[in-house]
Amino acid sequence: MNATTHEVAVEKLRDAEVPGFEVEMDPDEADLVGAFQEDALSEQEAKDSTVDLLEVGHE
Repeated sequence: MNATTHEVAVEKLRDAEVPGFEVEMDPDEADLVGAFQEDALSEQEAKDSTVDLLEVGHE
């Protein structure tokens, strides 16, 4: 992508910060400005974060 494309994508991102204003971005533009960075846990990270429950015996 060229500098102009980057500038347009950055301007769209700024516009998206205005409440109620809808901005259309193609996937390349969104990726370029980091608009939708994936930060979800992986399946393994989710499994590793679970807490083992202690088994409590009842008499």
